[in-house]
Amino acid sequence: MKIYKNADLNKKHYNGVIAIGNFDGLHLGHQKVIREAKQKAKKNKIPFGVMTFEPVPVMFFNNKIRNHRINSLEQKKNQLKKFKLDFLIVIRFNKNFSSQSAEEFIKKIIFKKTKCKYLYVSKNFKFGFKRQGNIKTLKKFEKKYNFQNIVTKPYKKSSKIISSTILRKKIRLGQIVEVNKLLNRYWSINGKVIKGQRRGRKIGFPTCNLKLGDYVVPKLGVYAVKVKSKNFYKNGIANIGYRPTFKGRNLLLETNIFGINENLYNKVITVNFKKFIRPEQKFRNLNYLKKQIKLDIKKAKK
Repeated sequence: MKIYKNADLNKKHYNGVIAIGNFDGLHLGHQKVIREAKQKAKKNKIPFGVMTFEPVPVMFFNNKIRNHRINSLEQKKNQLKKFKLDFLIVIRFNKNFSSQSAEEFIKKIIFKKTKCKYLYVSKNFKFGFKRQGNIKTLKKFEKKYNFQNIVTKPYKKSSKIISSTILRKKIRLGQIVEVNKLLNRYWSINGKVIKGQRRGRKIGFPTCNLKLGDYVVPKLGVYAVKVKSKNFYKNGIANIGYRPTFKGRNLLLETNIFGINENLYNKVITVNFKKFIRPEQKFRNLNYLKKQIKLDIKKAKK
């Protein structure tokens, strides 16, 4: 998979099929769009790629929005690799790009740079200055700019349309089992292990600590998780919250990995969320906390 930082494609990727969208979370709905686009490319024996935007546009327009992302850019790239794309275009979403009119985007990016033959989008796709462009706009300019726009039908689960907005809501409610079904994989947080105050180690449950960055904040509490690094893939438990027993002030993801007792500072790990166990709570003292952690571990291992 060739990764482009702009839409200046190699000639070998001209005249192909492109699926376009934010693809935050890359849920089953997004996967449907990508699979249908790939089938079209395979049938016509032409290149197949995906175009996405960085940062997520809503976060660019409102810098007060935090904790919004379902997956990071690196996760998105890795997840898209599994679809065996020929290429991925990551458009830098900035003031200059966002000020283009809808027709300018079609003319400059789709027509002149990618020379795209088939453009796949979801029903609610919006683009151009002030999001004035939509699927009707794409249809209007098809002949003029020599491409065919194909709108995929929404993916439904239990008669409900799946969206990134719904996923964020479910994550915030701690409905991780449902979230994982809609992703067809574990929802995960990826990051570099930072130094904590080593309280977990002192009470017999050492933890790897991660900051949340721009990720959606799941319901505060304890989760059964599966942790992946370069060297292992192990079960564990994770607490996300402010550590009220220790009067903590900063939001942190602390993970106790079963069967691992090595120093992982500055190592990159992925914490895959399996199920919610209990809400975060304040304990009277450390003995009560230790007893509860032992119970949490039992539940996580079930």
